[in-house]
Amino acid sequence: MVDERPLTFADLGLPAPLVAVLDEQGITAPFPIQIAAIPDALAGRDTLGRGRTGSGKTLSFVLPMLARLDESNFERRPNSPRAVILVPTRELANQVRDVLAPFARALHMRFTTVYGGVAYNGQIQAMRDGVDVVVACPGRLVDLMESGHVRMDDAEVTVLDEADHMADLGFLQHVKQILDDTPKDCQRLLFSATLDRGIAGLVKTYLNNPVTHEVDSDQYQVDEMEHHVLHVNTDTRVAVIADLCAAPGKSLVFTRTKHGAKRLTEQLIKAGVPTLELHGNLSQAVRAKNLAAYSSGKVETLVATDIAARGIHVDDIAIVIHADPPEEHKAFLHRSGRTARAGASGTVVTMMTDQQRRSVKKLTQEAGITATTTKVAPDDTFLQTLAPGERVFREMPSIEDPRGPRREGGGRSGGGRSGGRSSGPRREGGGYGGGRRREGGGGYGGGRSSGRSDGRSHGPRREGGGERSSPRPARVQ
Repeated sequence: MVDERPLTFADLGLPAPLVAVLDEQGITAPFPIQIAAIPDALAGRDTLGRGRTGSGKTLSFVLPMLARLDESNFERRPNSPRAVILVPTRELANQVRDVLAPFARALHMRFTTVYGGVAYNGQIQAMRDGVDVVVACPGRLVDLMESGHVRMDDAEVTVLDEADHMADLGFLQHVKQILDDTPKDCQRLLFSATLDRGIAGLVKTYLNNPVTHEVDSDQYQVDEMEHHVLHVNTDTRVAVIADLCAAPGKSLVFTRTKHGAKRLTEQLIKAGVPTLELHGNLSQAVRAKNLAAYSSGKVETLVATDIAARGIHVDDIAIVIHADPPEEHKAFLHRSGRTARAGASGTVVTMMTDQQRRSVKKLTQEAGITATTTKVAPDDTFLQTLAPGERVFREMPSIEDPRGPRREGGGRSGGGRSGGRSSGPRREGGGYGGGRRREGGGGYGGGRSSGRSDGRSHGPRREGGGERSSPRPARVQ
């Protein structure tokens, strides 16, 4: 008789402590990408995974990575992580950290995050104390490597998450520098939506006879969405966006530039739509605060740039609005992928002026979607069809840091979700960042320290799980 029992995570070969954490979180049935990738990764195979946003790929590398570290049981040493997860943005680093945290603690493993925009001291101290896993953006990690604070001698597993986006941002040289410093027998797990822009060369050079798993492409998800192009006049564009965002539910609005995100945020707030911004000109503290307030539902409209939005993993976004249509269809797919996650439905709206008709037509054709084009004005009844519900206009609420004091052992940076909008007077100096000058730019720093130590030692791993305390955000130079 054929066993028709649904496949479980235990069936995939994961150790009991990890399965127990999954059960506690109510996660019992693995997603297709997890069913495909986890067994090969557990077996030590280099793995190439291609899956859309919301497909469950984070657990596809976090779980087998931790299981293999637990099985090898090498001693944790100062400045020498046993596993490295490379991600393109600070927001994504924090998202991966939050997924990783309960599983790492269950196996008494230490972990930390490394990225720019915050002070060096906390990251240097965390590495000095010794971690099993570091979740890092390539630029800051290379800087710590070159200054002698991090070495890759003990790396057993390296993960590249959203490798195509790292290529888009010009991080491939740093990625190669990191991989070149890892042992030749280090396992590679690479996840990417596409294989262009240098990713194919990366796979050929650094992955050893990889097994490839492709499940739920971006195109499949786009086909599940409802797409609309709104033909608007330039002088009514913001009013139409404000009408859509004032409807119930979370709205995610995309602009091409940081300046555009800041300006549109100010315009929406002035129109009575509480709005947060997310882009590279904000300090990490403000970005984290804004993203947490958006995730929790305290403010339901977020204006973001493409780069910053790579860290947005919120399952209940009702509508995605392309205030500025992107130049490339891949960016369109990635943007649109923020809605219709985890089996939910979603609406994608692209704003189009007269001057953008040709470029938007080309964009939708290359993305492989069929969108309905409608000419609308701010009070058009068709907007109710796209975003049903009563429009609510109010002042910007005060945004407090929901994380509170950061303690040893880490923890999530955001609170639970709540329904509806929050009202209240706008507070000067709040978390939304609209209308005020913010720190911007980039840059590295830090001094040099001791050289490398030789050899990898066997022995029991020290007890004491948890992430190192997050450093206070530093002024971005």
